[in-house]
Formats: sequence, C-alpha cells, structure tokens
Amino acid sequence: MPRFDLSPAELQTYLPVVREPDDFDDFWAATIAGARADDRPLEVSRVESPLRLVEVFDVTFPGFAGDPVKAWLIVPAGTTEPLPAVVEFVGYGGGRGLPAEKLGWAVAGYAHFVMDTRGQGSMWGAGGGTPDPHGSGPAATGVMTRGIDDPEDYYYRRVFTDAVRAVDAVRSLPQVDPSRVSVTGASQGGGIAIAAAGLSEGLVAVMPDVPFLCHFERAIGFTDTDPYQEVVRYLAVHRGADERVFDTLSYFDGVNFAKRADAAALYSAALMDTICPPSTVFAAYNHHPAPKRIEVYTHNGHEGGQAHQWQVQAAFLADRV
Repeated sequence: MPRFDLSPAELQTYLPVVREPDDFDDFWAATIAGARADDRPLEVSRVESPLRLVEVFDVTFPGFAGDPVKAWLIVPAGTTEPLPAVVEFVGYGGGRGLPAEKLGWAVAGYAHFVMDTRGQGSMWGAGGGTPDPHGSGPAATGVMTRGIDDPEDYYYRRVFTDAVRAVDAVRSLPQVDPSRVSVTGASQGGGIAIAAAGLSEGLVAVMPDVPFLCHFERAIGFTDTDPYQEVVRYLAVHRGADERVFDTLSYFDGVNFAKRADAAALYSAALMDTICPPSTVFAAYNHHPAPKRIEVYTHNGHEGGQAHQWQVQAAFLADRV
C-alpha cells in the first residue's frame, strides 16, 4: 500500500478544527460523576496459573451504571511495595484475553491492569468476559453505530466511562502507587486511552498506539475499511442522518479528549495505515497540550511498531516513574 494521506511535513502541522459540542464538558462531568456514585467494592481474587514470575488477579470493578467489568491485574511475583501501574485497553473486537498474553509490563516491574471491553472479545485473541447489558436502536454490524442517534445512548459513552473507572479501580489497589498511573492501548485501545487521559486527573503518561476513534468526520469519509465503514454503511441506509450522527460522534472524538489531557504523551502513527489514517492520529496528537512526542513508522500499516513501539514506550515511561 503506497502512502495515501498527507505528507510527513503536512502531518506535523495538521491542526484541524473538529466539531465540538458546547456541553461537552458538562456531558462528561455528569456521566463520570454518575458512575463514581456507585461505590460498590472491587472483587479481586488471585488466579492460580503456570506463570511463576508474576502473580495474576482476576478483578471485577463497577463501570458505567455500575455494570461489572472484568480485568486482569498482573504484578511481579513477590511484590511487597506499591508499584507504578499501566492500565491497558484493547483493540476492536478483542477482550482481555489470557494473562500469558500480557507479560511485558509486569516483567518490567509494573502493575499491569488489562481492562476487558464490554460487549466485545469474540473477533480475535483469547476472548473476553464482559457483557454490555444496554440495548440500542437500529445499528450496523459491529459496535460503532450502537446508539449513534443520541450521545446518551452511544456505545462508547459506556466504554469510555469504564476506562475512567478502571483508572479509579487501579488507584485503589494495594499493589499500586496511585500517583504513578499511566494508560495505553493500540488502535481502539489507543482511542480509549486518549479518552481516559482527557477524563482522568493526574496520570503520569498516556501512550496511544496507532489510535482509533479520532477525527471522525475525516476518517469516515477518507478510509474504506472497517470499523469506520460501519458508520458509512449505516448512513447509506439512514439517509439524511449525517448531522445527527456526527453530532453524537463529536462527544467521543479523540481530538476533543486530547485537548483536555494533561499527561505526558507518547503517540505512534503508521504512514500506510488505512484503518486509522495518519492524519486522524496527528489531529489528536497536534491538539495534545502536554509534553509529547510521536513515533512514526513510515512503511507500516495498522500493525505500526508492535514490539518496537513497546520498547519505546517502556523507555518513555521509565523516565517518568
């Protein structure tokens, strides 16, 4: 796939004006306050596993509307002092998987908290275990258009709230130093991480890797791949719904969350990425006001840097904790 988006020089200065609702902050303040009003305790149980160098805990925490959300907590074996923590969100269609798939951060000395994504976990990987008990109106296949007629009902309102509550949950764990919490994720997980950074206070870092869910109006009209094409298929049937749909999506655009994030940021983009086009990533990155840097993979598609990017993240985070 040849390069198809803006030139590298244009990407560095790409700072689009995106749709932003007047009540964006009020909408999210009320949403998060409502979720935090549910003060039921976490459920934490140690998991027996063949992994000898780490300890694994199965965690259930209250997310949006108090719904139970699953997660793994993975820490170095023999941990006795609170550790810096990395909260990870997973890519589209995946779930928290199995602990053996997620060893890097714990082996590097961190508490690693892997959040399941409600209603997903059946398209790739080792699965998930968190249902989404909330229905929606007519929707295209996938989750991108569930509840898209109204921001109150939109699917990602629940997921982004879960992400903030995951950060809250991590900070309450005895294995974690609450002042040294960071968030990360690739693709959908990167978009969720940006939202969590815009809605949470006091994170030390946010590390979105080839993030999804940014600059919706450009992405949906620019790329012909899923998941953005789910919205195209919806609009092809629901003719005339464009304004309503894009008004809803504006409450969930990573650009608007990036503007509000105060954590140091390490982004990544791939110049041949047709799923999350680089201009949509740079749109969020260039609006991020805190200290930041971006790794650019010039000849990669949506896979981005993979293990190479993890090594960059590990060095970046070590400098901050």
